[in-house]
Amino acid sequence: MKIGDKVSVVDEDLSGVVTSTRGNMVVFRDEYGFTHQYPWNKLVPKDDGIYENIRIIRKAEPKKVVSKKHQKNPMVLDLHFHNLVRNPGDYDSFERLFMQKEKLMDTLQFCRKNHLKRLEIVHGIGDGTLQRMVWDVLESQAGIEYYNKEILHHQSGAVMVEFH
Repeated sequence: MKIGDKVSVVDEDLSGVVTSTRGNMVVFRDEYGFTHQYPWNKLVPKDDGIYENIRIIRKAEPKKVVSKKHQKNPMVLDLHFHNLVRNPGDYDSFERLFMQKEKLMDTLQFCRKNHLKRLEIVHGIGDGTLQRMVWDVLESQAGIEYYNKEILHHQSGAVMVEFH
């Protein structure tokens, strides 16, 4: 350390400019004009430009993993038949309704097995046959609450199911 260097005291909130050195003792003046004397091993150089040439690397913040059990978004089951099979024209109306009911039952069982809290069932507006089947299946289930996911008391084509 030489005269004119800025220094800080280790373990204290004290800094200043070196005015003189005597052996291993360093004398410095703080910002208020007071003179302090410390051994050189209790002082560290205070260099403002020490970090100027260091490149900063920003790392992506890791995403917090949220279990399916605690997800805010419900699982969505769309019972429109074209979403369930490749060739919807190959099935008659009874087979369609039967396959939609099987898919609904399997999904309800999956939700219970995996402890999901909410399920949104999209049945569409149509003539109401699929809607009646969905409501009949839900009425036969225990440990659930369900309600129309409606907008301003109009039929929305979806039912929200909450598991207990």
